[in-house]
Amino acid sequence: MKKTFISLGLLFIVSIIYPLSSTHNFAQLEEPSYAKWGKIAIKETQLKYPNAKIIDYLHEESESKEGSTVEKFKLWLKDSNHEFGVLVRITYTTDTEKMVNIEFHETTS
Repeated sequence: MKKTFISLGLLFIVSIIYPLSSTHNFAQLEEPSYAKWGKIAIKETQLKYPNAKIIDYLHEESESKEGSTVEKFKLWLKDSNHEFGVLVRITYTTDTEKMVNIEFHETTS
């Protein structure tokens, strides 16, 4: 009986310190601003390299200048023979979010 009360007491203290709430950490679930462009980078890379599997993805940075933004991604691909990186640069008009250009550069690192 004593162990039951101790367990219930600990459970009560933990529930005060870490309340079960439906609002806990929702900020972490928000989609990042570059998500749209990341999806495009993945889709276009798959089209350009249809025999390779994308095994990793990294958003490197966003760079805005003179009304346009460049989203920079690094994707790591693997085909039957080797693994390699692809740097993807997507340029779009900042105000309209209309894609202007997409560039691919293979890398070994």
